[in-house]
Amino acid sequence: MENVKRIVRHLLMTHWQVRQAFPQETLRAIEQAIAESESTHIGQLCFAVEGALSLTSLFKGGLARARAVEVFSQLRVWDTEHNNGVLIYLLLADRSVEIVADRGIHAKVEPGEWDVVCREMEAAFRRAEYQRGVIAGVQAISRHLGRHFPAQASGKNELSDRPMIL
Repeated sequence: MENVKRIVRHLLMTHWQVRQAFPQETLRAIEQAIAESESTHIGQLCFAVEGALSLTSLFKGGLARARAVEVFSQLRVWDTEHNNGVLIYLLLADRSVEIVADRGIHAKVEPGEWDVVCREMEAAFRRAEYQRGVIAGVQAISRHLGRHFPAQASGKNELSDRPMIL
């Protein structure tokens, strides 16, 4: 029964609903938060939101985590000089957040720490506080990146700070 409810949520999710949750002002605020955070470390943050999974993926039992790993690859978040790219992926129909970190940062931060960030973001999303939730997540991840990959004069922005709507 829960699977049927999930399929219906995904089928009913529209691009308009994604734009309602993430209007241009919110996207600009997220982009600015990512840019500001990257001034404190040499890590690379990327935020992507997807409204729903395809019907084919749902029938195959598709999970947000598997899709997040796929998006991590598609957006080339893994392709950074210090292997310190981090993707925040939101599957809006499920209000499910996944953080995928490249091997450089993954080796330094326990998965449980990422889970805490994800659950806090999801709690904000349940209250429809999308901008606040994403920015809080960016700030939390930035603290980890700042600790393990502090800012350097030669740090460059390797990934776009602009949020991606898939």
